[in-house]
Amino acid sequence: MSSGRASRRRFTLLAATAVAGALTLSACSGDGTEAGGGGNTNFVTGSGGISTVAKGERTNAPKLDGTTLDGKALDISDYKGKVVVLNVWGSWCAPCRAEARHFAKVARDTQDQGVQFVGINTRDPQKAAAINFEQDYGVTYPSLFDPTGKLLLRFPKGTLNPKAIPSTVVVDRDGKIAARTLAAVDAEKLREMIDPLIAEK
Repeated sequence: MSSGRASRRRFTLLAATAVAGALTLSACSGDGTEAGGGGNTNFVTGSGGISTVAKGERTNAPKLDGTTLDGKALDISDYKGKVVVLNVWGSWCAPCRAEARHFAKVARDTQDQGVQFVGINTRDPQKAAAINFEQDYGVTYPSLFDPTGKLLLRFPKGTLNPKAIPSTVVVDRDGKIAARTLAAVDAEKLREMIDPLIAEK
């Protein structure tokens, strides 16, 4: 009997440890130190949930390439010299639906200011649902098709990586990660992320 109780206690302890470990890996503190990221990451998270990195402290965005929902090859590095807004989304995601019209509008409003929007469609096993989503919400910019989330794993730990759906990461004109939010945003919040990068020389 005592060995059975000990086994249950050991299992409970292991389960609690696993849950705590998972929470630690996904936790992000407001002091610029991200758990699991190896120390100070040089980014600051504002009260609106937007994390930013000063120009001289940014890290390179990973290589993000693949096929778009309409079957074309796309490599983010082709947009170097532009501000690139990467939005991680899925057609099944309610917050993604809430922000989609805002993204479509800001993409149109900023295209003449050297800004390129690119979606990363993830966790959609079929392209059809994602294509219908873009048509429904007036999204005209390209989206990489990433059903298994492989592109998201290319972001190094300790950077402003997209760890939630939706997430938005903004890359500066030099191809470096400058800002991120892990929540749905409206047009105003989106401009808050983009406008300072448009103004950079």
